Amino acid sequence: MALITFTSPEYKDKTVYAVSGSHTETVLKIAKTNKIPIGFDCQDGECGSCLVRVSSVDAEKHQRMGGPLTDKEITVLRQLGKISKDEVDAMAVDDLPTEWRLACQMIPRDEDILVEY
Repeated sequence: MALITFTSPEYKDKTVYAVSGSHTETVLKIAKTNKIPIGFDCQDGECGSCLVRVSSVDAEKHQRMGGPLTDKEITVLRQLGKISKDEVDAMAVDDLPTEWRLACQMIPRDEDILVEY
C-alpha cells in the first residue's frame, strides 16, 4: 500500500493510503475521493489543468513515481513545455517518468510519493 502526501501552498498537507496495482485509481480519483482540491477540467488527459509535480518521499530510493506516461500525457506535457523530446526518449529507456504528471493519468505504484498541486 502506498502513501500519497498531497501538498499545496493554499491547503494543509494531507496524506492518504492508495491501493497500489489497482490500475484504475488515478491520483486525481484518489484526490477527489479524499476531498483534496486538485483543479481539473476534462479528466481525460487532454487539457493539462490537473498538472502536478510528483517526487519520491524516500530520497535514497530511486523510485519510478507512478506508472509510465500515457501518450496523451506526453503530448500535453510537451505542449506545456514540461518535457522535451529528448526526455521522452530517455524515459522510454530508463522507465523513469518525469516529475511533472497529469493527475488524471497517473496511476500510483507501491511507493510513497509527494504530490504538489
